[in-house]
Amino acid sequence: MKLAQLEHKTILIVGYGMEGKATKSFLEKYVPSSRITVTDASNGKDYLAHQANYDIVIKTPGIPPRDLSVPYTTATNIFFANLPTRVQTIGVTGSKGKSTTASLIYHILASSGKKTKLVGNIGSPMLDSLKLDDTETIYVIELSSYMLTDIKFSPHISVITSLFPEHIPYHKTVEEYYVAKQNIVAHATPNDYYIYNPAYPQLADWAKGTSAISTPYKTGIPETTSKLIGAHNKDNIAAAYSACSLLNISDANFTFAVSTFEPLPHRLQTVGTVHGITFIDDAISTTPESTMAALEAVDNVQTIFLGGEDRGYDFSQLINMLYDKHIQHIVVFPDSGNRIAEELHIKHPDILTIYHAQDMNSAVDYAFKHTSEGSICLLSCASPSYSLWKNFQEKGDQFKKCIQAHETNKKTG
Repeated sequence: MKLAQLEHKTILIVGYGMEGKATKSFLEKYVPSSRITVTDASNGKDYLAHQANYDIVIKTPGIPPRDLSVPYTTATNIFFANLPTRVQTIGVTGSKGKSTTASLIYHILASSGKKTKLVGNIGSPMLDSLKLDDTETIYVIELSSYMLTDIKFSPHISVITSLFPEHIPYHKTVEEYYVAKQNIVAHATPNDYYIYNPAYPQLADWAKGTSAISTPYKTGIPETTSKLIGAHNKDNIAAAYSACSLLNISDANFTFAVSTFEPLPHRLQTVGTVHGITFIDDAISTTPESTMAALEAVDNVQTIFLGGEDRGYDFSQLINMLYDKHIQHIVVFPDSGNRIAEELHIKHPDILTIYHAQDMNSAVDYAFKHTSEGSICLLSCASPSYSLWKNFQEKGDQFKKCIQAHETNKKTG
């Protein structure tokens, strides 16, 4: 929606977190004639009761469109509608890998001397960073499925890193979740680009239905040294190379930038080695597929933490991998951990070392008592965090604090 369409309007901003606050500040600066009201769940269960009293609603991503009964737009659509002409945008989405890929693209561009900003689902809110007279900045935008559900624009370069079921409570069905992801290229023109991971056949199928120039990840990318481990991170590096090559980034600049990139927190992040046990925080892995990728990336895992909110995921392949890799100690959290334990007992009754933990402290205590020196304890839960934690960051931070407490006790004991 163009800013001119918001002039002299009564506007209700629904959701007042970081994005809602950024939207309010942006409109106060550029559309001072508008009258703005804000509301969110902190105002009570009836916070949407008066939406019909406003000319337009601007909703934040966490509010499902089905909760609104009046015309609305989003900060994402306002951002794209009011970008100066000729501004380059790189949009990154995917079930997993989008944050690392977007951050890596941003780092490569910045290291190469490009004027760039990292915005969206990671980095700054888009409207916090938008300058209407700036035609030089390259915007690297992480786009979640929530943001893509009702997007009316496509980035100049769209990247999709992976695709498997996620966020079903929000989207209601896997099909609707996939439609949201596909929306990133739904409005592309023949001058735009679609870069996709060829390991996912459906992403290749989507290439046939978009007007964008479509290409799988480039092969034969320059050899790099990197702190990013695992096959899935090799894919993320290939995605970043494929996008940056469209902006004429040299191979030399690319390899230097990759070598200096620091992995994001809670993504196969080594917390430390205490009592000879190496602890790895992969709290971001909230699906079976991402936990299996972690197990492929890390050797010598003896103890793994699994479980969280139960969304009915199919754990059968993960359970087979746990058995095949001889994971000796399996710590499970409610609620899905109970189901994982039951399925393990049924399918592989000889796996008996399963510990039911009710909190992170007891889980870490168990790991210290039972994991051998020289082995790895991996936090990679294959389920959303919301059974015990408000998000994956809180879960990962608790993991680190519990380990640090043991390390402190070791030094002072």
